[in-house]
Amino acid sequence: MTAPVLVLVDHTVDGAVRAPVRELLTLARELAGGAGVHAAWTVDGVEPSAEVVAELGALGATHVHRVVVDADPHLSAVLAEALASLLDATGAGLLLVVSSFENKEAVARLAVSTGAGVVTDADGLAVVDGRYVASKTVFAGTWTTSCAVTAPLAVVALKSNSVVPSTVAGAPAPQIGEHAVAVSEKARRVTLVERVERPASGRPDLGSASVVVVGGRGTEGDFSVVEELADVVGGAVGATRVATDEGWIGHDAQIGQTGVTIAPRLYVGVGVSGAVHHRGGMQASGTIVAINSDPDAPIFEIADFGVVGDLFTVVPQAAAEIRRLKG
Repeated sequence: MTAPVLVLVDHTVDGAVRAPVRELLTLARELAGGAGVHAAWTVDGVEPSAEVVAELGALGATHVHRVVVDADPHLSAVLAEALASLLDATGAGLLLVVSSFENKEAVARLAVSTGAGVVTDADGLAVVDGRYVASKTVFAGTWTTSCAVTAPLAVVALKSNSVVPSTVAGAPAPQIGEHAVAVSEKARRVTLVERVERPASGRPDLGSASVVVVGGRGTEGDFSVVEELADVVGGAVGATRVATDEGWIGHDAQIGQTGVTIAPRLYVGVGVSGAVHHRGGMQASGTIVAINSDPDAPIFEIADFGVVGDLFTVVPQAAAEIRRLKG
């Protein structure tokens, strides 16, 4: 493959690059060869700082494009047109995005307008016989598939924690340019009325965290032990559908087929039974640890390590021991 690779750079409101983007750039660097890696930064009131540009360059970006749109880039139709314009300008044959709800909606629109082949929730990507082939798990994590893109343009939404990010020592500074986009009236039919930022918890984002501690029915509504363990290991806090339906924690913490799909390197289930709809959202985790008082709980069927015991005894002891080992 000789075409450049384009990477959408998701960033926070304070201008920091989101962690999964580092994985995308590492992968793009490997796939692009000498064709170049183009990083797209949508200017939504937040500009890439000199430090961020240097970080993108160290990760492999050869070009950084400030994408300036005459409409709100948070709208999926606007973002899709902006990406289509930049793809045409760069000649990229592959677009990599983080597999989030927002990005998946945007690339679906992009596929309709460009005829691109799209793979979402991928956990790997390689070039096989001149084609991009993405790997992904399906059917609640029970099957691993390979999806070859036959269209001239490939768009892949990669799940977090799929690639170990790395930098290039002595990488040259990337070229910085502006790419202005005037979107169509069709893309302006939706107006964003209000955006409300979630209160900062100090914990990693659930969808991209490398460690996730999840509370289920067994917590009986007391998430204090779950939060304590998550804070000790530097992880995010998640929940099962029962826990969110009971109002013990917000619905944005729900993991499963009807919630957030995660693939952390470490998953710890605290009082989680392991119902099918929950397993569909976490079964791709690297290492699964289950803590449950019921030895017949279904989650033990997929757990790498299982502890049968009272979570209110086991979890505080585990947190205390980890804290001691960390000094």
